[in-house]
Amino acid sequence: MSEFWLISAPGDKENLQALERMNTVTSKSNLSYNTKFSIPDFKLIKRMAQSVVEVMEDSKGKVPENLLANGVDLTSFVTHFEWDMAKYPAKQPLVCVVDTLAKQLAQIETDLKSRTAAYNTLKTNLENLEKKSMGNLFTRTLSDIVSKEDFVLDSEYLVTLLVIVPKPSYAQWQKTYESLSDMVVPRSTKLIAEDNEGGLFTVTLFRKVIDDFKTKAKENKFTVREFYYDEKEIKREREELSRLLSDKKQQYGPLLRWLKVNFSEAFIAWIHIKALRVFVESVLRYGLPVNFQAVLLQPHKKSSTKRLREVLNSVFRHLDQVAAASVLDASVDIPGLQLGNQDYFPYVYFHIDLSLLD
Repeated sequence: MSEFWLISAPGDKENLQALERMNTVTSKSNLSYNTKFSIPDFKLIKRMAQSVVEVMEDSKGKVPENLLANGVDLTSFVTHFEWDMAKYPAKQPLVCVVDTLAKQLAQIETDLKSRTAAYNTLKTNLENLEKKSMGNLFTRTLSDIVSKEDFVLDSEYLVTLLVIVPKPSYAQWQKTYESLSDMVVPRSTKLIAEDNEGGLFTVTLFRKVIDDFKTKAKENKFTVREFYYDEKEIKREREELSRLLSDKKQQYGPLLRWLKVNFSEAFIAWIHIKALRVFVESVLRYGLPVNFQAVLLQPHKKSSTKRLREVLNSVFRHLDQVAAASVLDASVDIPGLQLGNQDYFPYVYFHIDLSLLD
């Protein structure tokens, strides 16, 4: 399981013994793997992880190996966490440490928004252009199918139309297209593209019979596709597609590298904030002088979390008899004590759920 419970209890002899009892019970019952968490909820982390997933759209299986913290997987970083004294000096006032963390994450979030916005705009424009080449012959662009040689161009009298013919009607089209109206050029039809439903045929005729030809074609379930061959426009579309593909390729590498580096920085900051919260909550809960021990528990499986919670509540119930009684007996109605999603535990508790980043 990629889930951790970060708890804290006072560091006096009685509670250190309670921690040992907890370690013994949880180990014997195979409930969790416990390690000391040395200490001398930000949505940004999930957004950055999601950005990595979106950028690596064609390589999603490799996402976990790109979501690292200090070059190691997230589970290893959390279980071997040590406070970064160089980056966040513990001798500084707590407010200074918090300010450093907040400014760091705020800057990462600002950069994330601008970088991903630019990339997503490019990606959307590319997808919209690519969508034009998808779909059936009735809806897709024809600029990548037709060529100049398929049309009679720059003629005062003649024009080439494109007609969609259902596959079962190919023979009927070949027999009847010349007689659908007057002034159709004989043997002027040619199949230039097909999809699962039908084919795209050319036919050349005099301009003055276009409307009559369209009407007769529709009566025979042939569809004249409105299309004007504009060589400059077709060239522009192809160049735009090529440019967008090139721009996306050029931006992909630098953006992914930035996301990897700054995801690591944000995740490390996030865990430091978790540690700070444990420190502050422990001091507020257990008082001064500072004397507590934080422990990181990793439940072995989801089904064991209820039993693990019962063990912790039992071991530490002496820290807060009222809270312990409430969580051991949910039927007890204690005024002012919130249960459900706001359960109060006799020990300091914070949740670290790495599965949210999957």
